[in-house]
Amino acid sequence: MPGLVSFVGAGPGDPELVTIKGRKAIEEAGLVLYAGSLVPPGVVAGARASARVLDSAPLTLEECHALVKKASFAGERVARVHTGDPSLYGALREQAELLDRDGIPWRVIPGVTAACAAAAAAGITFTVPELTQSLVITRLEGRTPMPEREKIRHLAAHQSSLAIYLAGRDASRVREELLPVLSPATPVLCAHLVGWPEERLVWTDVENLARCVGENHLENDTIFLVLPAEGRAGARSRLYAADFSHSFREM
Repeated sequence: MPGLVSFVGAGPGDPELVTIKGRKAIEEAGLVLYAGSLVPPGVVAGARASARVLDSAPLTLEECHALVKKASFAGERVARVHTGDPSLYGALREQAELLDRDGIPWRVIPGVTAACAAAAAAGITFTVPELTQSLVITRLEGRTPMPEREKIRHLAAHQSSLAIYLAGRDASRVREELLPVLSPATPVLCAHLVGWPEERLVWTDVENLARCVGENHLENDTIFLVLPAEGRAGARSRLYAADFSHSFREM
């Protein structure tokens, strides 16, 4: 039987944010293939001494699959380690299609995505009762085009919390997308290298976003959290209200 391939969510960079299940998959693998451009070596340091630990950053999809296929057909388990969560901007679908084609079993082990790690590091919440109850995760259009309906300006118009990935190098475009639909004073958290020793959290607003990124050299590995409800007084959650009964707490 071919060996099991595990897509492991490595989280944003802190090795302690990998799940126990993900760490176990790395420890049991004969081949550990990780995205070295974004996943620190410490995340895969728990691989056994006999395992082959390879950086997938310089490889094509086909080259990665050839390595995985060879190991799996030799009966070895494989840990395919992705930054953040494999389901988000992780090229999971095309890799899984090749595994299905070749009859190789696979599973996904979720990880902490950068938006959640950034919110935790800053001690903020995406949802504020009666102000916003939604989080939109998106990215700036680049070599991969965006559907027109998902352009940042359309999503931001909902006034919900917004996490913008892969946009640090073009913060001026993000600013241009946001300004027509949000107040220039809307808070923005620039989270750089979240979970790494070099982590930096810098607050700015929509108006000054591009200038902040340039002055602080945040062009790479930065996620923007656009937070229209930050600093505003929202209602308390009803979950713990004394007059709110449910199956676990009767009035």
